[in-house]
Amino acid sequence: MAARLLPTLLAVLLAGLAVLAGAGSAGAHAALTGSDPQQDSVVEQAPKEVSLTFSEQIAVDEDAIRVLDPAGNRVDTEETPRSLGSGGAQYAVKLRAGLPDGTFTVAYQVVSADSHPVAGAFTFSIGAPSETSAAVPDQASGGGAVGALYGIARYLSYAGFTLLVGGAAFVLACWPRGAGVRPMQRLVAFSWVGLTAATLAMLLLRGPYAGSGKLGDVFDLEVLGGVLETKTGAALVSRLLLLAAAALFVAVLFGAYARREDPKERRDLTFGLAIGGTVVAAGLAATWAMSEHASTGLQAGIAMPVDVLHLLAVAAWLGGLTALLVALYRGPAVERAAVRRFSRVAFGSVVVLALTGLYQSWRQVGSWSALTGTSYGQLLLVKIGLVALLVAVAGLSRRWTGRLGEAPGDTGALGPEGEGASAPNSTEAATDSAPDSGDGERAEVVVATAEASERAEAGRPAAGQGAEAEAGAPGAESAATARVPAQADPAREAQLRRQREAASAATRKKRRDGDPERSGLRRSVLLEAGIAVVVLAVTTVLTTTEPGRTEEEAAAGTSASAAQQQGPVSLTVPFDTGGKDGKGTVLLDVDPGRSGDNALHVYVQDPGKEPLDVPEVKVALTLKAQELGPLAAPLERISEGHWSATGVQIPLAGSWTVAVTVRTSDIDQVTVSKNARIG
Repeated sequence: MAARLLPTLLAVLLAGLAVLAGAGSAGAHAALTGSDPQQDSVVEQAPKEVSLTFSEQIAVDEDAIRVLDPAGNRVDTEETPRSLGSGGAQYAVKLRAGLPDGTFTVAYQVVSADSHPVAGAFTFSIGAPSETSAAVPDQASGGGAVGALYGIARYLSYAGFTLLVGGAAFVLACWPRGAGVRPMQRLVAFSWVGLTAATLAMLLLRGPYAGSGKLGDVFDLEVLGGVLETKTGAALVSRLLLLAAAALFVAVLFGAYARREDPKERRDLTFGLAIGGTVVAAGLAATWAMSEHASTGLQAGIAMPVDVLHLLAVAAWLGGLTALLVALYRGPAVERAAVRRFSRVAFGSVVVLALTGLYQSWRQVGSWSALTGTSYGQLLLVKIGLVALLVAVAGLSRRWTGRLGEAPGDTGALGPEGEGASAPNSTEAATDSAPDSGDGERAEVVVATAEASERAEAGRPAAGQGAEAEAGAPGAESAATARVPAQADPAREAQLRRQREAASAATRKKRRDGDPERSGLRRSVLLEAGIAVVVLAVTTVLTTTEPGRTEEEAAAGTSASAAQQQGPVSLTVPFDTGGKDGKGTVLLDVDPGRSGDNALHVYVQDPGKEPLDVPEVKVALTLKAQELGPLAAPLERISEGHWSATGVQIPLAGSWTVAVTVRTSDIDQVTVSKNARIG
């Protein structure tokens, strides 16, 4: 079973990473909820500035918002966007004077308050839409190779924190004897190394992750300096400093504490390690709380300490579970009392997780519709299901522990035996005295071979041979035995010792695997650990997914913005037929300016804004995106310079091209067009 442990855990880990990788770069937590000018709008005069409104606070730099003309050139002043108030969620950039007519592109790349990069682009037009060659970088913010590496480092940092805190807590609170167990020391030490390495990787990757997306910028000191000035950079540096304190804690736990034998000294050191370890663990958890979801949005002052408690409970449960798994498979026998203590710790952790998780769910989701209709809510439901399954399997483990306690002659030792293990129970003693099969038979062969070799080296006949020599030489056996230490080869002695140890280990493994209660406990704990890995992967994906409450608020803001755009559409279209009195302006109104029945009014004016009587006016509408049109409007002359049509059907909402044909004489005619968003 132990040989299959590593491949099993590796497979589950890869499955968890697959869940993480499948999430992609879903890290847009601050959504664009409005802009001025509005997306796809057509304005008559060039605006002096462009403003963007987001669903939560953002951080910006000089290139956060760029405005490009139809030729792809920047037309903003290239200054750092200025805040318009609104809690840091609205920023504007100034535009240069004298902008020509045409379609302009607004590209933005900012960092939301919960540390995730947000990028996007939209267009608006001045005068009339036009072709544009403006190129927006296709590298999505937070995506590509940098995004994948940053996501892996984020996952490993959560895993390292969970195992470091949970493993140390398991040793200190549940199994003090584990401080001297080598596999337990490796688990905690490797977790510290993994968390430290992941934190360093996140610090180096942070700049390109939130900015250019280029791996070449990882070692750019200027980019790194910019990261250190951000909230996320400060949190990562603080985590590294706290990890230095954690290294000292680990050294004392597996050094001085493991060697203490005096009960009073051990109690005093336990108290000191418990206080110091709790402070360091809470500090490490706070580095996540201060830079991610909990630090922004609703009730941030309450959410951050709640998030710290949530992370500590996760570590105590899942990290302690992994430590128990290592102890059962790789360490010496674990006392049943230690398992019971961990069971109480796990129960308390689950209670804390339920309470803090309920608050976090309400804060991040906020409604039933967001729970079922957003990516965050659906992932949260998956996590809740996995945690429920994990609790059910944990209940099975508690049953196995209870059955162990009811076994007659049980000494309270669980798992493989080794140095310092409790004495075997009556069942194990009977197994020792009974003939072995399988591993036990091979062990006897190894021991018999070793003993025969030892007698041969000492010049002593093997058992059952040389009886006459032994009879004719009283005291020969004792003499030969006395000569063994002097004549034995040290290398041979070491080989014999290794053979005996291998035989002893095989016998212990046979007894261990033959105990159904202990095997059942090991299997259930292994299943718990596998589910825990997937839970951790889903949790990591949740931290990079836009909260359901924010997503719904952004959608509501977009709907409100769209509603504001609905209403009568007014267009001003200049024309010049080239003939006498051929110049003028067409004023066109579409009411109510949405899909369905509309009334169309056309006013023709001369350069002096006076009504201009013309022989004929035609209007046609085309929706190029859906290949609809041209749809001709049946205009009727109402009065001098005024034409209208009722019951004009606009089947779909979208960006329609309105073509106006004006004839000022029998031979002078021109067609001009303009785009308008209708519906």
